[in-house]
Amino acid sequence: MPPGELDGRIEVRLDELLARRGMTLTELSHRVEVTIANLSVLKTGKGRAIRFSTLARLCEVLDCQPGDLLGYTRNPGAGR
Repeated sequence: MPPGELDGRIEVRLDELLARRGMTLTELSHRVEVTIANLSVLKTGKGRAIRFSTLARLCEVLDCQPGDLLGYTRNPGAGR
């Protein structure tokens, strides 16, 4: 694998957690004090980073652990 190339990706399970909690993105935005636009970027997997303070607020409001919100998926055919 060339330097800098990743063999997997981080997935964000925000939709699943919102559905389980019966919460809208708008409500979450107000409760964690993060813009809907920023949450949308995170939700769609297009975000490049997340602050630990934001992750902590999301976990507090969604009553979850970081591992409930984020996961790692290896690309098919990726070797070790």
